[in-house]
Amino acid sequence: MLRISIYTMNFLFITTISFIFFNKPVEANEIAAKDVTWAEELAKIIKKDPALQGATVGVSIRNASNGQIIYQHQGNLRLRPASNMKLLTAAAALKVLGENYTFSTEVVTDGKVKGKRLRGNLYLRGKGDPTLLVKDFDVLAIRLKSAGIEKIQGDLLGDDTWYDDVRYAIDVPWSDETTYYGAQISALSASPTADYDAGTINVNVQANKVIGKRPLVKLTPNTNYVTIVNAATTTDQKEKTNITIKRTHGSNTIHITGTIPVHSKEISEGTAVWNPSTYALKLFQQSLIKQGIELTGSLKMAAVPKNGNIILKRNSIPLKELLVPFMKLSNNTHGEILVKEMGKTTSSEGSWDAGLAVLNSVLAQWGLNTKSILIRDGSGISHVTGIPANEISQLLYAVQEEKWFPVYLNSLPVAGIPEKLIGGSLRYRMNTPDLLGKVRAKTGTLSTVSSLSGYVTTRSGKTLIFSILINNLLDEKQGKRIEDQLVSIIANQ
Repeated sequence: MLRISIYTMNFLFITTISFIFFNKPVEANEIAAKDVTWAEELAKIIKKDPALQGATVGVSIRNASNGQIIYQHQGNLRLRPASNMKLLTAAAALKVLGENYTFSTEVVTDGKVKGKRLRGNLYLRGKGDPTLLVKDFDVLAIRLKSAGIEKIQGDLLGDDTWYDDVRYAIDVPWSDETTYYGAQISALSASPTADYDAGTINVNVQANKVIGKRPLVKLTPNTNYVTIVNAATTTDQKEKTNITIKRTHGSNTIHITGTIPVHSKEISEGTAVWNPSTYALKLFQQSLIKQGIELTGSLKMAAVPKNGNIILKRNSIPLKELLVPFMKLSNNTHGEILVKEMGKTTSSEGSWDAGLAVLNSVLAQWGLNTKSILIRDGSGISHVTGIPANEISQLLYAVQEEKWFPVYLNSLPVAGIPEKLIGGSLRYRMNTPDLLGKVRAKTGTLSTVSSLSGYVTTRSGKTLIFSILINNLLDEKQGKRIEDQLVSIIANQ
């Protein structure tokens, strides 16, 4: 209940601010004589900034009131959007699934309860929920115990067949597969914290009190599903922190190497697990044992049989609340799950192919030229996905007419607002008076790529839509600096 109330307060706060900043009409001819001045400023940066030499830039700026393009630079050029892809996925999910859509997790049995014993198998069936935490498994176990079940005479099985068995989008690079943002996609999964990085575990490394000793390692959640090989060393305070946390591909062995100075701050890093379905099942088993429920069988993966009966069900927070960590914290697993879920609900096929077909169909309804777009995933982790800036700005214009637009707007990071679930990935950017709280936009970062697209309230009170896509950078941080400069010019009109 506490988590939901936090999201609700966040929604009300942003909705109120959004009304102030984003509900002022903009007339088609309000931007006229001064166009050339600020357009020249934009063009000068794009042409002259040293960080953009050899890079490719696409910029599109629209009037939020009528959709008219008032400035563009290579706006029709297909570029990698990075996490700006999430703008398309979130909008399509709201359109197809609805803002109140929830994911469910079911506890099913093919047996019968006799006294305090369940004679038969117990199944944990996942249906895409990325928000399952240890406490949720605990609640399911408590409910089983409250129903009088103290012993399960059968196996504990996990069912992840709601989606297909393809775990990675087609273009995920090998180097990303062990990272928290490159986790495997499964219909049955678990998250370490309320950031909901499904399919991951947090590794926390704390310096030992004794120099030369191994640092202390804690896992969130606490589980023996992974094996820790700790080869790191606690060093003198004068040394620098140099810790590497890396899971061996194809296994759940996590190696910790490097140095951490005594008395230094704890290091916490998310790591994707291998096989998130079994990971979730293992956590459920731990919760059952914690409640004193005896298991006589083993852990397995199998589909629920036709004669299975649902005995418990758990629903996630609604999509309108899930969009907050998805968009503000740029959660890749959410993007891929939403694509598969759109496919499952529309064509009964929980796959990328089915979901992306739905996504493209919906985008066409908003006037996007889908023939100019190449989409390979739902998160933007792909280095092949290509979208023109003009198509992203068209999306941002069209969705303003949807009844769920306040939910969509609420999910975007807010410039300079330090609260994590408000400012999101923009909480440390554009905090100057001219931009603070006046920019709501999605960030994006890949190797050599930086992007920023959203809405900005200008000094004169107008609302403009912008999309900035920068590819082939040598330093993505320079891309962020340039984006902020461009948005500042746009805002000071």
